Amino acid sequence: MAQAVNFNPVPLPNLDLSQLGRVALTGDFDAISLYTYQEQNENGFSTNGSQSLITQLPNGNYAPSATADAYIKDMCPFVMDNGQLAGVIIAGNFTSLGGIEAQGVALYDPNTSKITPLPGLSGQVSAIFCDRESNAVYVGGDFKGANSTNAIAWVGTSGWANLPFAGFNGPVNAISKATNGNIIFGGSFTGLGNTTTPMKKDQQVINLSSANITAGSSSLVNGFGNPRNIVCRTEGQDAPGRTWLIQDKSPGFWRAELQFGFEPTKLRLRNTGQDGRGTKTFRFTALPNGGIMNFTYTDPDTGKDALCDSRCPLSSKSSVEQDFSFVNSVGMNSFQIDVSDWYGNGGGLNGIELFQNDIFAYAVPELNEPSCANTDFPSNSTTTGSWVPTPSRLSNSKYLTANLAKPLTQADAVSVVFKPDIKQSGNYSIKMYTPGCLQDYTCESRGIVNITVNFASKTESTQAISTSTSIYQTNNFDKYDEIYNGPVDASSNTFRPTVILNPNSNATVLVVAQRVRFTLTPSTGGLNGLFEYDPRKELVGTDYSNSTVNEAGAELNDGANITKLLVLDNITYVAGNFSAKTRGFHNILAISKGNATSLPFGGLNGQISSLFEYQKALYFGGNFTNAAQTDIPGLNNVAVFNISNQSWHPLGAGVHGRVNSIVPLVINLTTGRPENCISINGDFDRVESFGPNLAFTTRGFAVWVPSRQNWLQNLGLQTVAIYGKLSASLNFNNTSPLLAGVITTQDLGTSDAVYLASGPVRINSLPGIKIQPRQLPDSLVRKRAIGSLNTTGVVTGLFYSLGGHNITVLGGHFSANATNGSRIDNLAFVNQTSSSSVSVSGLQSGLSTDSVFMALAVQNNNLYAGGKVTGTVNNADVDGLIVYDLVQNKYTEPQPPALGGSDVVVNTITIKPDTSQVYVGGSFEKAGSLTCGSVCMYDGGQWSQPGSLLGGSVAAFAWQGKDKLLAGGNLTLEKNVTSLASYDTNNAQWTALEGAGRDFPGPVTALCPANDDASQFWVAGKSNNGSAFLMKYDKSKFRSIGDRLGENTIIRGISVLQLKENHANNDLVDPERTLLLTGQIYLPNLGNASAALFNGITFTPFILSTIGNSPGSLSQLFSEKKPTFNPSAGNKSLGLVVLIALACALGAVFFLVVAGILIERYRRKREGTPAPTTYLDKTSNMSRIPPEYLFGRLGERGPVDRPTI
Repeated sequence: MAQAVNFNPVPLPNLDLSQLGRVALTGDFDAISLYTYQEQNENGFSTNGSQSLITQLPNGNYAPSATADAYIKDMCPFVMDNGQLAGVIIAGNFTSLGGIEAQGVALYDPNTSKITPLPGLSGQVSAIFCDRESNAVYVGGDFKGANSTNAIAWVGTSGWANLPFAGFNGPVNAISKATNGNIIFGGSFTGLGNTTTPMKKDQQVINLSSANITAGSSSLVNGFGNPRNIVCRTEGQDAPGRTWLIQDKSPGFWRAELQFGFEPTKLRLRNTGQDGRGTKTFRFTALPNGGIMNFTYTDPDTGKDALCDSRCPLSSKSSVEQDFSFVNSVGMNSFQIDVSDWYGNGGGLNGIELFQNDIFAYAVPELNEPSCANTDFPSNSTTTGSWVPTPSRLSNSKYLTANLAKPLTQADAVSVVFKPDIKQSGNYSIKMYTPGCLQDYTCESRGIVNITVNFASKTESTQAISTSTSIYQTNNFDKYDEIYNGPVDASSNTFRPTVILNPNSNATVLVVAQRVRFTLTPSTGGLNGLFEYDPRKELVGTDYSNSTVNEAGAELNDGANITKLLVLDNITYVAGNFSAKTRGFHNILAISKGNATSLPFGGLNGQISSLFEYQKALYFGGNFTNAAQTDIPGLNNVAVFNISNQSWHPLGAGVHGRVNSIVPLVINLTTGRPENCISINGDFDRVESFGPNLAFTTRGFAVWVPSRQNWLQNLGLQTVAIYGKLSASLNFNNTSPLLAGVITTQDLGTSDAVYLASGPVRINSLPGIKIQPRQLPDSLVRKRAIGSLNTTGVVTGLFYSLGGHNITVLGGHFSANATNGSRIDNLAFVNQTSSSSVSVSGLQSGLSTDSVFMALAVQNNNLYAGGKVTGTVNNADVDGLIVYDLVQNKYTEPQPPALGGSDVVVNTITIKPDTSQVYVGGSFEKAGSLTCGSVCMYDGGQWSQPGSLLGGSVAAFAWQGKDKLLAGGNLTLEKNVTSLASYDTNNAQWTALEGAGRDFPGPVTALCPANDDASQFWVAGKSNNGSAFLMKYDKSKFRSIGDRLGENTIIRGISVLQLKENHANNDLVDPERTLLLTGQIYLPNLGNASAALFNGITFTPFILSTIGNSPGSLSQLFSEKKPTFNPSAGNKSLGLVVLIALACALGAVFFLVVAGILIERYRRKREGTPAPTTYLDKTSNMSRIPPEYLFGRLGERGPVDRPTI
């Protein structure tokens, strides 16, 4: 099988970070990747019930190749008998795959990713088996197709073929092939499809009262011409208003157009006898397909059975109700009765009823059984909350819609209660129908609904016995889900079966309710969940005793549900939910050599949902806690059975909650080393502790590494991050695996801070520290927001290397564990004393754990850390800023007097060059007792106010030389709004930057110098209209990049980085540099990125990150050394070029002169030439070219438009 998609690689940027020393990135993420393939993204996995086909990228990450609108349950390679791969058969409960309508099954071409639907089935497919020998695909599930139910075959290229036994009377969950060539089916059935029929037929009356009734050639006689006269007429004599007549000596028709689809099984007509008239012959036409229906009936005069089609006879006896049974089951939503012959002067009718086998209850009340149905408990429904009828459009019937604009306060505040007409107790399959979301444009709003089925009454009270489940309503096209299969009590005066639909408050905005169907399934048919079929036989009998498989099913207790089949080394393993106490079977058995045997200790003590074999070991997943007949610690919902020594073993100590599927996958545990792993998927919330490994929380997904005998999360490796849930996998001929499910992956699983290196570009986790994720619901971020900041994760950092130290400081809002085991909150020190020795520590107690550090700066040994910081240090209150001695590992004494104001936040800190003055910017009004707003300066233990009249909130600083401080934010200066202001430390005055006033797009949130003196710089922020802006100030004016960023973009940091190779010249970014944006960057047509590069012409995603199941973000880049802006090699001044050329020329002349002198000396010495006694005047030519003329213009700058060299 070839690669499923054509992957599009993205070359890594040729960054040169060598001048910066160590470089790190901070943010809010728990997984991070370099952007190396266009198929990568930051999207979380779907939580609306849809799944995808997933392929593996060359870098080890995974990407979806085709998305379904529901679950994918099984896959198999369809290899024809000639050895040609026709494609991969995909099965599930979806209604579309890859945007193509496909009901439950489709063919996927792994070479082109093309989807080919296999139309003809209605329902869901749960199991498939591709059989090369018979050139067929065996398909099982809960569906109807051709003349089969729940099992059918797709043969070669000819299409669907009924199996000789026409399927089963219950769902099929598993299909496999025995070593003798027979096909084994497993599921929840008791008989074959062609041997079992309901005990009672024609149970439900189809409501004609709500239909649109029309007629042709109706009588003009008063009271007899209305075609509705005969609806709901079950008895009584002919009379005006009760009988419909056709005009004399004329054919006519009677038509009903219903608001829902149906499959009638019986037609009941009452003829008229008014004035000797009556209908003699008629035909029934199904609409809209126009087919004339065939009937069987009993002649009321002779009592003999007969067949009719286009001229069905009707008795002249008006007192007789004549029934006509449909030969074929045909779906329709309208029909027409044409009267072709008549008694007396013309035809007519006195009553009409239509029946069907299946029992429906509709959410729209008028679609249920009519009041005249002559039944004690006609089907109906009731609602609570605000429901609106919705037209059927492309669906089967009208339905109800509820828009939940506000959170639900009670679970039952919005509900629909379906009340079917159940006339007899028995085993029923109950299905919930859901209209597709494409037709009413609600796919983005739908979610999950909860379903409760009250199926039986308790013996001593009228309280119902019930079961509950949940289904997704995000299907693109109409679908149904089986919500219950089992016994249901008949309706009575004390009990009535009901189905209750409620929205799921956690995942639903819009809810739809259409109909439920109850299908009676016989409880006996000679089978019990297992059936062995010999494809070489054309006929299938009902003697099942000659099959060990069938006999094994018969030995199980009634109601066996087989979920998995596996044939391995001539042994058939059967797993599910069953028992046979006389044989010791508990949910798993093995069939070999004509016998069914139990596994050691009777199997497992609960249902098995998944079975997978790897290296002669069977992996089981389900809802169990131990072996059935002994105690084996750690078998919590997942277990391993060693075939060689016939023994059970735990996976660690299991998981806390049900396991639904076990799926193999390949993961790069370390760079370039893929390894086979096993994913455990289900409804569990914790992986249990074992040995020295602590328990950890998860959202139903964990990865077991067989070679390490441990969970991936416990290994502590710098490895790929992978989250989601998988349902199936396929690895054909050792090619790249094809997975099914929902998944998100990134290169590296680490939280909130990474190192960035070049040569080649790569990201690495910080050694020694593990920032702790906090598990919260998917709808929330994992760390709580603080006030108006909404800031989580690591926000800022710096490297401290004075005095031989090697400390990385991280600040933000997070938690981590120190080397001594204590908890660190919000400010961490990673001290790497050697390549193998790292210690992690935090602050001493005193600060609130709700603090957020937004800015860091270091002067000598003192760390200045600011943000939204509160607490008590050295018995004094602190607010906004603390000072910490990095060498002594303690707070300095005294601390700066606390900042004051209504909402104190320090956003930026900088040290004036070559001084000890610390400038602090943010949102505050005073420092200690000093009035000091927005910017304050701390020096020598005291606060002072730089200038005056500046107000607002400062977000960023940059020094323009040594004496001017540039501040960006949401500012006011002398009551005038500005986004940028400059402070001159010499004259202590603030000046608003020209062009940064009211016409500026909005407040500045990020600021970065573009040259050494910051006379050129970049700014970013949020425009007043909510969009992001990015602009460059080029000494005299601002230059915007325009509307090139998506409206959801948030820029938190800007950095200018050096390149190894120049890009194309442009007016914004020097050829040897690139601009790095960090935050949440949305690039139209490319998607989200946590960091993007901009070369002045194009944007390119650089780094992707996620947090939980949502896009992550990066805050800023920090480096060990300050970046410098050496003059551009592609943009040097003319004087500098002349100087360089002159130096080169003088050097060459010097070497030539020296060489000439040496040669001349050698010649003279050889020839004996005497040395000269007189010399020329050395100053005679000095006035010819004055030096100032040659060098005087080297320092001048040419005009702006002067060509560059």
